[in-house]
This record gives sequence, structure tokens and C-alpha cells, in this order.
Amino acid sequence: MQKSLAIFSALFMLTSAASASPVTDRQALMKDVGRSMGVLGPIMKGEKPFEAEAVQAALEQLKADAIKMDAEKLFPKGSESGDTAAAPKIWEDEAGFKVEIEKFRTATAAAADAKPQDVDALRVSMKDVGASCGTCHQAYRIKK
Repeated sequence: MQKSLAIFSALFMLTSAASASPVTDRQALMKDVGRSMGVLGPIMKGEKPFEAEAVQAALEQLKADAIKMDAEKLFPKGSESGDTAAAPKIWEDEAGFKVEIEKFRTATAAAADAKPQDVDALRVSMKDVGASCGTCHQAYRIKK
């Protein structure tokens, strides 16, 4: 009995540690998106040279992160308070928010699948990604 309780306790602690709060999870995902954009932005601005491998890796990461964006898991009701920049409009307009997530998924997939080979092609492939980010942040994010 004592051994079973110890195993259960250990499993509970592991499960609890593995799944953080929705706020923490979505912030981590957005930081990951930010890291990819941090690679691509300076290249598109001409501040850093175009390196096809680094660009493609960042695009693939954006695509993977977009797939992970799940409104129900990352933005459940009750996760709108605390240290979050998520605007109340997310929960007021859930359908519209989900549409924006889908636009981001589509845009990031298209950008990654385009496999741009120069900065001009990168700029073209990132146009819809940037528009999607901007639209969502303007409507569904609180500026801090």
C-alpha cells in the first residue's frame, strides 16, 4: 500500500510538472514564435545575411508552433486573468479567434512549404504570416 502511494505521488508530481498552466503554456509558445521571428526579421530588414538553412529552420518552427496553437487548451475559460496579455475579446469572440489561429496556421505552412531561396522570396512568403500576427495581436492582445 505504501509503495503504491509513493508511486502515485511520484506520477502526480511528474504530471503536474509536465503540464503547466494554460497561461504559462501559451506564453512559452508565443516566446518560441518570437524566437523564430527574431531570426527572420533581421534577415528581411537586410540587417543579417540570408542563410537558407537558418531561414528554413525558423519557418519550420513557426509552422510547428502554429500547429500547437489550440484555443481550447491554451485559452480555456478561466485563464483570462493573471499575468497575461490575452485580451478579453478572445473569450468574447471565440469563433473569430479560432479563425485567426487557422489563418496563422495556413500562412506559416505556406511560408515553410515555399522554401524561399533568397531574401525577396522570404519577404513574399512572410507577408501573410506578418499580416496574421498583426491582425491577431491588434484584436486579441493587450498591449503592455
